[in-house]
Amino acid sequence: MPGLQRLSQLQTCSACQENHPQFGRATAYGAYQDELRELIHLLKYDRVLPAGDVLGGMLAEAIERLNFGQESVLVVPVPLHISKRRQRGFNQSELVVRAALKKCGKANFRLATNVLVRQRPTISQIGLTRPQRAENIRGAFRVVHPSRVVGRTVLLVDDVLTTGTTASECARVLRKDGAKAVFVATVARTLKESDAVLQVEPELEPTAQVS
Repeated sequence: MPGLQRLSQLQTCSACQENHPQFGRATAYGAYQDELRELIHLLKYDRVLPAGDVLGGMLAEAIERLNFGQESVLVVPVPLHISKRRQRGFNQSELVVRAALKKCGKANFRLATNVLVRQRPTISQIGLTRPQRAENIRGAFRVVHPSRVVGRTVLLVDDVLTTGTTASECARVLRKDGAKAVFVATVARTLKESDAVLQVEPELEPTAQVS
């Protein structure tokens, strides 16, 4: 896919150090722009479900970078509030990660779609300041089956990582209820410096091609 910018290593920037996100490493397949952004929008807003399989392949590549090896990993999609899920008809993060896990073929990965819930609706984070984002998302998530996360390594998955506020709040709740560690994998990552929680460096390789 021409114009698709893939990402390599993710390093903690000064903003991240200052705000201490609750997750460990985070990784993304590519930059949230151009064709990748359009592909995500096709799934989320136009309900072109086959786009989920393509995005799943990308997410699988991002997951591989975390190098879990044979460690047992609980895979948790960032949940939608029930009202949003009914409106959209599906949770895009769940749909994409199901496709990704099929491509990964890892027996040590267990998908858990009913462990973490979004217990109240939230407004869009777009246009909010960092403090407003944190306030908007605070208390929005709850672990409904704590026994399933105690002592576990959790992989939190979503379609896009922007400031990391949502991922950090999910990770905080998971760790509060006993998760040993939380890592994050997304299909895309925004690159706006003003919003950045994680600094990314473009891969020094040819542009990825997607058929």
